[in-house]
Amino acid sequence: MSTESASGTRILAGVGAAGAGAFLLALGLESYELRLATKALPMLCLLLWLWPPHERYAQWIFAGLGLSLIGDMLLEVGPELFLPGLGAFLLAHVAYAAAYLTVTRSPRLVRAIPFVLLGVGASVFLWPGLGSMALPVTAYVVVICTMTWRSVAMWGAEGLARREQGAALAGALMFAASDGLLSIKLFVHPLPGASYAIMLLYWAAQLCIALSARRRGPTESPAPDMAV
Repeated sequence: MSTESASGTRILAGVGAAGAGAFLLALGLESYELRLATKALPMLCLLLWLWPPHERYAQWIFAGLGLSLIGDMLLEVGPELFLPGLGAFLLAHVAYAAAYLTVTRSPRLVRAIPFVLLGVGASVFLWPGLGSMALPVTAYVVVICTMTWRSVAMWGAEGLARREQGAALAGALMFAASDGLLSIKLFVHPLPGASYAIMLLYWAAQLCIALSARRRGPTESPAPDMAV
């Protein structure tokens, strides 16, 4: 990494961390204006850090980060924009899954089993409290479980270095954990103080996913193996 690049990374990291800290402070102060002013900063810094995304994998990840930023702001504006915000995040997970498919398209169906069980269990658990949001939220659960499965399916493939595979997998799992907490808070029980854990997991997840696209492994083509 060049000195100029390292300096830019440090500046973006500082601005992103400051934005995250200010947003968490705004949660404690219950300041809507401060939340709205700072919510976008961590994601904007990740997008700038990843710019320009040259390869297909990085381009899909960049698209997912951008859609996540849109979802962030829609959800922050108010509950009337919850459905569009949910849709933006759903499309973000589609973009991440598409990125993982550029690494390998091998089904690896055995690795899908835990996420099928998770998706079914989460849908059954949340269903009584979903009301009119039952179908959109269930669709979202299906998509995020699919995205997480594809991150696991990449493990051991030849299209991405092992370190980047690990970053993508960690990011997907933390994203699922963050959304799991959020869904319980919204549709099951308020969970006082959970917003801090939700946001920290979310930002850590997006950072790991972005890290997976910062450097690429030795090949751009999907791995031809058909392992399960």
